[in-house]
Amino acid sequence: MITFRKVFKSSYPEFVEINISQNGSGTFDIRQLDDDANPQAFTIGAPLVQKIFDLAGKLRDFQGVDLEVHRRIANLGEKTFRYTKGSEVHETTFNYTLDTNAAQLLDIFENLSRQESDLTDLARTMRYDRLGVNDVLLQIQADYDGKQLPEPQRLLTLLDQVAADQKFVDIARDRARTLAGRIRSSSQ
Repeated sequence: MITFRKVFKSSYPEFVEINISQNGSGTFDIRQLDDDANPQAFTIGAPLVQKIFDLAGKLRDFQGVDLEVHRRIANLGEKTFRYTKGSEVHETTFNYTLDTNAAQLLDIFENLSRQESDLTDLARTMRYDRLGVNDVLLQIQADYDGKQLPEPQRLLTLLDQVAADQKFVDIARDRARTLAGRIRSSSQ
């Protein structure tokens, strides 16, 4: 299992922890430090799992790896990568790294965090704040355009629900329909 943890006080979110097993199942916990832990189950596709484990392998599964830049730099949050297989556990913690493999792995986990936050925000606004759905869709669209969603097809179910449901404003329904169409056409 590969675990990514980021603790960055006074930011939002302050705490992110994502666990991924080799079969693609995992958990994510994204919250403020004062909030209770609430890990949620999720899965990712085989290509992304392979990429995560390949990058961890290039970093020797974090065994004895020092990723810290060792220069005075702003606090960007304490990040930890951990590899666990049976009783074997290796981890490394850093604020900022120049290692390209670690930077790629960090981007994947940061983007998974963003994607899961987008999914959670959309589900919540669909249920409790129908007028806020368009604002969340604007954020999702910006994240998609910025290539910050590693598996955007995971959003399709909720986007299709918004597009088909008359209780949402037309602009949100149109935006959801357009974004879903873009995601579908790019994954073919």
